[in-house]
Amino acid sequence: QVQLVESGGALVQAGGSLRLSCAASGRTFSGYGMGWFRQAPGKEREFIAAISWTGIRRLYADSVKGRFTISRDNAKNTMYLQMNSLKAGDTAVYYCAADRSGGGSNYRGSYDYWGQGTQVTVSS
Repeated sequence: QVQLVESGGALVQAGGSLRLSCAASGRTFSGYGMGWFRQAPGKEREFIAAISWTGIRRLYADSVKGRFTISRDNAKNTMYLQMNSLKAGDTAVYYCAADRSGGGSNYRGSYDYWGQGTQVTVSS
């Protein structure tokens, strides 16, 4: 079992930056692929970024490529999402997720554990 807790969500102006964190506890964090998803009101949860357990393989949704950066620190059992040049369309609840296969994936069904989410609101 892996427990995930997101933090760092806030209200920010368009063009600003935020860094989200996902702290993991329980089983060995370093063996898990990790991902970030988001869900806006009335919309389905969508993939944002993923990272393999080694940190070598990283995937991004086209909508955030070049603006968001995913990273992880296995020694700290923590994953991050650096978000720059934020837009009003980035407003959503952001969720982190863990994938036992270790690869990281853009497919929601690949993930075994989910956090409770953190709210990001971007004002225009």
